[in-house]
Amino acid sequence: MEKVNYFEEVEKTLNISFNDKELIDTALTHSSYANGKKGVKFNERMEFLGDSVLQLCISEYLFLIYKSKSEGELTKKRSLIVCENSLYEVAKKWNIGKYIKMSKGEEITGGRERTSILANCVEAIIAAIYIDSGYKKTKQFIIDSFKDIIEKAIKNQIVLDYKTNLQEIVQQDGDIHIEYMLIKYEGPPHRRKFYTKVCVANNVMGSGVGYTKKESEQNAAQDALKKLKSEDKWNKEGIDTNEK
Repeated sequence: MEKVNYFEEVEKTLNISFNDKELIDTALTHSSYANGKKGVKFNERMEFLGDSVLQLCISEYLFLIYKSKSEGELTKKRSLIVCENSLYEVAKKWNIGKYIKMSKGEEITGGRERTSILANCVEAIIAAIYIDSGYKKTKQFIIDSFKDIIEKAIKNQIVLDYKTNLQEIVQQDGDIHIEYMLIKYEGPPHRRKFYTKVCVANNVMGSGVGYTKKESEQNAAQDALKKLKSEDKWNKEGIDTNEK
């Protein structure tokens, strides 16, 4: 992709223009790409700044909008909005993974889909906008970008621990057995990918993939929750416990 078209496409995706194109270029450069290249800047320092700006903008927004909520309630809501999963959701909405500059090795091992890389990139983009355009414009960008997530947080529709949530749902009418089983793993020792399935009362209810066992189990639980809801099994009668 030509550099001019690259910047134009990124700006169109984000619906924002940069005065200093180098800022967004740095925000989209992973450390693996800069390794061994003299003078190439990468986004780790910008992640640090972007995290702080995001925290402040969301804190201010919640403080001003929800005047009756306590400090504890506001903190809980903010933690749901400003977390890796939420940042990842925003990154996927932008399809930002396709624009990140990274090494071939990082790309081959799934870097363009990796939760941490995408989440960190969102923070770096926020920092780039803050440096380039100031606080007011950055705050509006954040509120617009995180609008759906903010609404879900306020309505208590964001779940961080899918395993616990699944357990609460399926065991509401009794001690129904839940088991997470590692199906396989692949890849080099430093970048293993794990595949897990979750069984509820001996029925396979979901599957998940992750770069740690914990992540794959959480994704399997999330998959199971989606299926339970779509199959209309999420009701007062509980889950069919007949073995298949």
